[in-house]
Amino acid sequence: MSKVAVFGAGSWGTAFSVVLADAGNDITLWARREELCSTINEKRENSDYLPGIELPPAVSATHDPERTLAGAEFVVLAVPSQTLRENLVDWAGLIPRDAVLVSLMKGVELGTLNRMSEVIADVTGAGPERIGVLSGPNLAKEIAMREPAASVVACADEGTVTRLRGLCHSATFRPYSSTDVVGCELGGAYKNVIALSVGMAVGLGFGDNTTASVITRGLAEIARLAVGLGADPMTLMGLAGLGDLVASCSSPLSRNRSFGEKLGQGMTTEEITASTRQVAEGVKSCSSLLALARRADVYAPIVAAVHAVVEGEMTAADMLTALISRETKHERD
Repeated sequence: MSKVAVFGAGSWGTAFSVVLADAGNDITLWARREELCSTINEKRENSDYLPGIELPPAVSATHDPERTLAGAEFVVLAVPSQTLRENLVDWAGLIPRDAVLVSLMKGVELGTLNRMSEVIADVTGAGPERIGVLSGPNLAKEIAMREPAASVVACADEGTVTRLRGLCHSATFRPYSSTDVVGCELGGAYKNVIALSVGMAVGLGFGDNTTASVITRGLAEIARLAVGLGADPMTLMGLAGLGDLVASCSSPLSRNRSFGEKLGQGMTTEEITASTRQVAEGVKSCSSLLALARRADVYAPIVAAVHAVVEGEMTAADMLTALISRETKHERD
């Protein structure tokens, strides 16, 4: 049994706490709101994000970061990606010096264009052997309901990867290992933007031919950027690439696809954001991913078009027209 601190009591942080508890660990879950902590501890349910799903006895919640981190061997971070830095600044001094830090977040930081593992290293000073990431087709509600799923845990250090794999291997959750942190993080962040574009197509009333085309060309775009930044192309063919992309683009449980559908139906970014407490990471990350692609001189027409729609510079219908009307070329180009 390992002592694990999980920061972020949203749907994914809570669902992964279930995985960790099922794998035999002791979990302290940090929540921003004290009333949510009380609900989790008293009712054994996160009624705000995963109503009706009973949490294991090994999961307890607190609003106190010091209590959350006391004796933690692993620190799992599941807060919105754009708030990670400011939160870590507050928590860094409390993190045990030998604890392994694990990112569940799928985003690229605005301004710095840092991946989440780079933000963690920058704020905490932890070396690459202490920083891991987890990515894959992991829709939170299905994970919390213990439907069978697989994912990838990645770290530059093989020994740490082995520890992380054992940490979260349960009867219904199968982790695979990788040392390709770059590929796993970029696959996870970029697929959110592709899911937004697929959602727009669905919101406009288009069918499977359209969505399959967007998914496939989206995968090519993800691979161009990731490989250009040093990733293994095979990572993008696996769970952290294609697997995550298919789940996020195909399921109504996907926040980004659902957000995209509303854009396709004519709602504005501001209207959709005001109507939900859930965070669609692709809405923020499309800006930083576009900047990252431009810095790397990588062709990224889908992320550029999604960014324009999110910013209100064009409609979803105009976006799809613009993508289709581009100059034809060889598929590998």
